Amino acid sequence: FVHTLNGSGLAIGRTWVAVVENYQQADGSVVIPEALRPYVGAERITPKKF
Repeated sequence: FVHTLNGSGLAIGRTWVAVVENYQQADGSVVIPEALRPYVGAERITPKKF
């Protein structure tokens, strides 16, 4: 059943894009929604400065 290998209830890529689109701040950081914080382990994701 290889066709169901990535067939979870949510398409992870599209779900992550939706979170980034809706929670990205002007400085480029992304505020993690309250419900996802226990899974991500952070309140905010910030871009690296090069």
